[in-house]
Amino acid sequence: MITGMDDDVTPVRLGYSAGYWSAGPPRGAGDAVAAADDLGLDSVWTAEAYGSDALTPLAWWGARTRRVRLGTGIAQMAARTPTAAAMAALTLDHLSGGRFILGLGASGPQVVEGWYGQPYPRPLARTREYVDVVRQVLRREAPVRLDGEFYRLPLPGGEGKALRSTVHPLRADLPIHLAAEGPRNTSLAAEIADGWLPVFFSPRLSEVYAERLRGGFARRSPGLSPAGAFEVSPAVPVALADDVERAADAVRPHLALYIGGMGSAATNFHREAIERLGHEAACAEVARRWAGGDRAAAAAAVPTELVLDVALVGNAAQLREQRRAWERSIATTLIIQTDPRALPAVVDALRA
Repeated sequence: MITGMDDDVTPVRLGYSAGYWSAGPPRGAGDAVAAADDLGLDSVWTAEAYGSDALTPLAWWGARTRRVRLGTGIAQMAARTPTAAAMAALTLDHLSGGRFILGLGASGPQVVEGWYGQPYPRPLARTREYVDVVRQVLRREAPVRLDGEFYRLPLPGGEGKALRSTVHPLRADLPIHLAAEGPRNTSLAAEIADGWLPVFFSPRLSEVYAERLRGGFARRSPGLSPAGAFEVSPAVPVALADDVERAADAVRPHLALYIGGMGSAATNFHREAIERLGHEAACAEVARRWAGGDRAAAAAAVPTELVLDVALVGNAAQLREQRRAWERSIATTLIIQTDPRALPAVVDALRA
């Protein structure tokens, strides 16, 4: 449905995001990954910030699965070189029998500069080079070479030579999905990747997103998967409760964190994405309260209208009704973000 939308409702697949850890492993996350497999979900995803990594939990928990696809949502590009990312991808793809999805993202300057000690400028150009190297490794058509602005393989003037992976990848076309929030990097995902991993996706703006993707498809290399197979897999907070307000209360702290507590004082891509949905005033108030140190008040300032724009909240009937808007959008998979222990009940509510 990238090329256009109509009033038809098309079923979307369901995935599950185990996310990244806070102080330790989320209680029940491993069981939720196994349950996702048993429930017939399409995919499970892990993430990283500056604590747990995305690959280790995916491999550990994924070993309990047999059918569900396994994706990093996302692996930060600054965390590892492109050849290291490709090595991890081809390894996990072999071990999972061809079920791995490499989800990549540029993160933001606070993490890239503060945690990894790397410069952040020109993330789109860096992403383009990074994906180029990963695809060279996976295709294994020749030794990997790139004379780029950010990556140079082999290193000029050194003793190293261009190398080809010793391991033959299981799939030369292993899917690469890009996380993107802004218009330009969303278009880049359509140009060079096999899927888009959005956060704070609002189905009412689906045609806006579709137009951005069409711009990237117009520049898409003929060697990539067809545009018609492109996946759009938004991360969607889901809370099941007796009514919308009680369920929304479970999501408000999550949104307040991303609006007020993520990024630096100068740069917060998550807040900017929510502001582009039309919630500038709400974001300003949430950020003001967060900066003042009152996180509970910041969460309380998240309006229900904003929650309903980017999440599914309420009782089972309300979740199913809200899901219809997502099924009319360009989304192909809804990646559920919920309490791991609630996953079976949430999936049952959405499918009933």
